Order: sequence, then structure tokens, then C-alpha cells
Amino acid sequence: MFNFKVIAASKETRARAGLLQTSHGVVETPVFMPVGTLASVKSVSPEELLELGTQIILGNTYHLYLRPGCGVINLFSGLHRFMNWEGPILTDSGGFQVFSLAKLLKTSEEGVLFQSHIDGSSHLLTPEKTVEIQNCLGSDIIMCLDNCIKYPSSRDRARDAVKLTTSWSKRCKQSWKNGADNALFGIVQGGMFKELRTESIDDLVNIGFSGYAIGGLSVGEPKEIMLDIANFTLPGLPD
Repeated sequence: MFNFKVIAASKETRARAGLLQTSHGVVETPVFMPVGTLASVKSVSPEELLELGTQIILGNTYHLYLRPGCGVINLFSGLHRFMNWEGPILTDSGGFQVFSLAKLLKTSEEGVLFQSHIDGSSHLLTPEKTVEIQNCLGSDIIMCLDNCIKYPSSRDRARDAVKLTTSWSKRCKQSWKNGADNALFGIVQGGMFKELRTESIDDLVNIGFSGYAIGGLSVGEPKEIMLDIANFTLPGLPD
């Protein structure tokens, strides 16, 4: 059900237009994707989103897992009916929210053990668990669990994050059912070190995913560094 087709591209720049096919409709790219963190875009109804021409919405795995939880969302057979949205939905892995919101966290090869920012309860988010949650949500595009690190971080810390992200990505791929109605995206890490970005790209492309995202940006770095790393990373990704 998932594929991507480039329909126009600039010879002078990397700008392009494409069609992203999902099981809940086609998305014309490039696209602005409103954030519906808790299964709603704040102060905007689904009907208003349609009137505005919205094609796809982002939901947040971490928040939806903690509240209302898969038990409630399963009663609606997924996030689409729960939020009354018939179009495509992308959900993130929850890794960035654990990094930014959890009261206490411990990262290991197994996953991320964290305390909820809501009530302090303990949870273990593993690669397998994040795929399970996103499948419960019925997302059209799901993201691998990645190890997001703050800025600044040392080269050694960034290298460890790449290795952990690669390991987790392999487990996500193994947990995801290839040929399912949704797509699985890998997330490039590497901090602000270009050689580590290249290493991360190579690792993820070797695993093979439906698509690729650039992670580990907007974590406190100056804007010019963010743009430089994004500009460096993009050409290395599959078209």
C-alpha cells in the first residue's frame, strides 16, 4: 500500500515534488504536517483541517501510550476512528519525547527505562514495544526507535548513539511485518559529526526501510549548524 513517486525535480537544487501513497490516501509532497500530539491538533477540528487542505497528521507515540493508552484506542480500532480523521497519520517512535520529557531515564541496549512525566510510573520502551504501540494506533507511517542525544555531545557519545540506533533499528525491522498496510522509516543519527552521519546512513540503508528521516536536529544547536548537517545528510539518502 505504500510507495513514493517523484513527479518533478529541479536541476539547480534538490527541490522536488512527489506523491506519497498510503493506505489512507495520497500525500502531495512537500507537505506541512500538523502535529496532533494527543490525537488532536490543538483548537482545530478534523473538519477544519480538511477545509484547510491538510493531507496528513502527526501523532505522538509516547503521549498516546501513556494516555489514553492502547486499551482505549483499541476500542475504536485505531487512531483514525478515535480522532475522527480518515486521512494518513504518521507517528513518531516516542524516543525524542522520552529524551525531552521523562523525569528519569536509563538507556541500555534493551531500550529506554523511563518515568512518566504524568504520574512518575516506570515504563520500558523497547524497539519491539514502539512498533507494537504504533501498530495499535494504526499509523500509516511508523518510525523506528532511535537514540536522540542533546547538543553539545562528544564524538564518542554521538558514535554510541549511532550504534544503539542501528541496533534498535534492526529490531524494529524484525518486529515490523513487511508488506503490512503501514510503512516503517529509519531515523539517521550522528550528532553534529558528518562522518557519523554517513555511518548512520550506511547502516540504515543496509537494513532497508520504506523511508528515512533525519533525526538528532533541533536539539539545541545553532540554526546554521542544523542547516549544515541537514544539507550534508540529504544527498546521502536514497532518492
